[in-house]
Amino acid sequence: MTRLAIAEQMIAHYNAQDADAYVALMTDDACEAGYCGAVLREGKEGVRVGLKAMFAEFPQNRAEIIQGWQLGDTAVLHEKVARSPESEPFEVMSIYSFEGDKCSRVEFVR
Repeated sequence: MTRLAIAEQMIAHYNAQDADAYVALMTDDACEAGYCGAVLREGKEGVRVGLKAMFAEFPQNRAEIIQGWQLGDTAVLHEKVARSPESEPFEVMSIYSFEGDKCSRVEFVR
């Protein structure tokens, strides 16, 4: 499976609000962070807990992939995210770094 396909699968799990399947595609020490910035969720368990809390707060949250790219071990997705059908969507670039076939870091540009 390509890095881009793994990132796309992570979004499918995100949209299904399946935090366990999402983190199954990550390394144990993976993290989610702002672009070149502070870590938002640290470690596979930190990502799982953070996602479950967000899914509880925003049960209709969805991300639509506008476009995706891969270069080497990095995949980038341009996404449109809506917390609910009534909320104003926002765009984000998500940069997925990999170690082997597992995602080790996701950075968000907003």
